[in-house]
Amino acid sequence: MKKLLIVGLLLGGWGVFAQETDPEVTQDPKVQEKIKNLRIAYISDKLGLTPEQAEKFWPVYREFSDKRRDIRQEFIESRKGIKQDNPDPAKQEDLVKLGLILKQRELDLEKVYSDRMLKIITAQQILNLRRAEGDFQRIILEQIQQRRMMQQRNETIRERNQRLKQQRN
Repeated sequence: MKKLLIVGLLLGGWGVFAQETDPEVTQDPKVQEKIKNLRIAYISDKLGLTPEQAEKFWPVYREFSDKRRDIRQEFIESRKGIKQDNPDPAKQEDLVKLGLILKQRELDLEKVYSDRMLKIITAQQILNLRRAEGDFQRIILEQIQQRRMMQQRNETIRERNQRLKQQRN
């Protein structure tokens, strides 16, 4: 029972990051570019970056984000190896261990890049960065959910209208 709880917590915690690889978002390069630009504008605004800070900050942040995404992607790929209908307890245990290793790697990465960023922006801006990243991700996920709901609503309306047309004929 304890192992299942740990697996659940790890998988749940990393689940948010898995959503970053939503096929609907990642398939269209135009959407990716738009989200990237919105992220830059949103974070720049929330941090109150000066033009000089922004010029130095964004290359370092992009490098950090790319490396962090690679670490998270490694976990996502490993998680795909576990069958949902008949999970192997040994593979689950390996996944738990890998999750902890990857979290440590991510923490180590954050330490290195926090030091680099502190040479560019203030400690308060770094604290605001963490909040802004989370807020931005929530905003994007909410937008995706709203669009899906609208698509489902439109499909339901189309189906209903089609049925009404068929009934009239």
